[in-house]
Amino acid sequence: MFIIGYFLAATATVLHYVFFTYMLIVIARALLSWVNPDPYNPIVRFLYSATEPVLYRIRRALPLSAGSIDFTPMILILGLVFLDQFVVPSLLRIAYLLGG
Repeated sequence: MFIIGYFLAATATVLHYVFFTYMLIVIARALLSWVNPDPYNPIVRFLYSATEPVLYRIRRALPLSAGSIDFTPMILILGLVFLDQFVVPSLLRIAYLLGG
């Protein structure tokens, strides 16, 4: 059973880093929307391709924009924080109970 506990603890740690990294990518994308970046820049293309599928689904479900301000990155960040604060500690608690 302790192997499953260690596996869950490792999974929780990796998920924490994935959520944090994706949050940084969303923040970078939001900051880039304030300027006029070169659309052919590989970094800009990566940021847009990594975030646009999720942001598009949020925009389609919740049309939250006031004029030229788009609130969907904030909704996505709040969702990532919720998942990080709910899923990761839950997995760590289960891992602790299993002896990991």
